[in-house]
Amino acid sequence: MNAAERFLRYVNYDTQSDEFSETCPSTAKQRVFATRLVEEMQEMGIQDAYMDENGYVYGTVPGDPSLPVIGLIAHMDTSPDAPGGNIRARVVRYDGADICLNAEKGIYLREQEYPNLARHRGKRLIVTDGTTLLGADDKAGIAEILTAAERLLSGGQPHASLRIAFTPDEEIGRGADRFNLKDFGADYAYTCDGGTVGELEYETFNAAGAQVEFRGRNIHPGSAKDKMVNAQYIAMEFQGMLPQGQKPEYTEGYEGFFHLTDMQGSVEQARLRYIIRDHDMEKFREKKAMMEAAAAFLNRKYGAGTVNLTIRDSYYNMREKIEPCMYIVERAMRAMGAAGMEARTAPVRGGTDGARLSYAGLPCPNLCTGGENFHGRFEYIPVEDMEQCTQMLVELLTHVE
Repeated sequence: MNAAERFLRYVNYDTQSDEFSETCPSTAKQRVFATRLVEEMQEMGIQDAYMDENGYVYGTVPGDPSLPVIGLIAHMDTSPDAPGGNIRARVVRYDGADICLNAEKGIYLREQEYPNLARHRGKRLIVTDGTTLLGADDKAGIAEILTAAERLLSGGQPHASLRIAFTPDEEIGRGADRFNLKDFGADYAYTCDGGTVGELEYETFNAAGAQVEFRGRNIHPGSAKDKMVNAQYIAMEFQGMLPQGQKPEYTEGYEGFFHLTDMQGSVEQARLRYIIRDHDMEKFREKKAMMEAAAAFLNRKYGAGTVNLTIRDSYYNMREKIEPCMYIVERAMRAMGAAGMEARTAPVRGGTDGARLSYAGLPCPNLCTGGENFHGRFEYIPVEDMEQCTQMLVELLTHVE
């Protein structure tokens, strides 16, 4: 079975995570998928495959004991940013014309709107019907890892021992929370959670989440003069104090941002939630300090306790932990070249489980899986690119120096 065939089976499982849940995994449906993965791994010969009490899946493909033990990691959950159930995936050949995803709703995937499509002319693309995400982030990584493992098991060529891990809740920042690093036993690892073919990433954002609560005073609007304090207006004032050019839609490359993810409000009480991102640690600290200064100003203006700001760091730029062992990056680049890719490094404008695992002592760069337009209804992945990414993983395990 190839990676695309596996992937088309996996997208039938709704595995969206839920940041408001206190359980692990955050949704029971992730356990359903994890159970199926364990069964599949055992059927292909990974006899020690299991799911632990927290919903993490582990397994081993034994190899040459004189070689390093290499880990490959992907996450089972999909983003809550777009509908993730009842996914209608299909394969279409892309010839440059607009792809009709949904005739009834008039939804098209157009090269004019997504110029990266031009790179994939002549390929077969796996697409949605334009009403849900596809789930290539990160079911493509799972499909490619297991297809590579199957080839190692049946190929007969010498290879390094492979440790596999599939994590829940990566999309809500908890994928590394209960990772069993002690028993995983890899010398180093790679997350297979990246984008286009040839991308290799070992720089992530420094990341934090912020929640800002605003208290107001409600009174009948007919007698509100000099008495009403509208929490929603104060929330809008807070947002207006942040740099307007530092939003995701205005940034790229190494530029950081403040991203307002959701808002709730009434006259009496309002809440804004943000994610804060920057590759540079000093600029990251400055962004958090800017929020703290805005909250302090509004508390002076409207009275103590009007604004309550909570900031929690999520993960840090893993470059600091990867640079002392750049040989694992160089190995990945050689594996990419052997699979016919033009390897290139790029900063991750996001995060992976690998960022936190690197700080926990497991160096863990990120490898491409071939997908594009993650977290949205126009997500797609080329069949040919999935095959190339699978071959990259085989090369990574069989050509160990």
